[in-house]
Amino acid sequence: LNSGSAKAIDVVGEFWNLLIIRAAFMGGTRFEGLQSDLGIARNILTDRLSTLIEADVLKKVVYNQKPERFEYHLTEKGEDLFAMMSMIKKWGDKWLMDHGQAVSLTHGSCGEVFVPVMACQHCNELVTGINDLSLERGPRWGGQTGWDSSHEKLMDPMNGSPEK
Repeated sequence: LNSGSAKAIDVVGEFWNLLIIRAAFMGGTRFEGLQSDLGIARNILTDRLSTLIEADVLKKVVYNQKPERFEYHLTEKGEDLFAMMSMIKKWGDKWLMDHGQAVSLTHGSCGEVFVPVMACQHCNELVTGINDLSLERGPRWGGQTGWDSSHEKLMDPMNGSPEK
């Protein structure tokens, strides 16, 4: 699909990829630690690390010369996944964790538990769902986007009203 969402899911949407990214945010950087913490088979971990390196989400950094050993660090592109990972955690904590969070995040500046929210980057107004937004065709519109042009939320950029 010609869609940023679809392309992102292709890179990070696989079960193990998301858990490896989560582990990297939590400080897991070495193969052996990732393998034991996640309980993932070595061959699968090797494959997923290669995928994330190729996608420039992780980078391989030598930490020992002999024998050669590596750590896996988030790149700038990988660090940009923090908001998404925080929202996935928030959703999982709310809907899937019957007896509370396994891990909570504390905001360093104020010391309070961090719960992510979405807000408009221009006016700082909270965005609580799709009904707070309108969808407009972007410069890459065309081909299969996953959005039918008759979709009720797709706005005509010329007049701001739903397309007919």
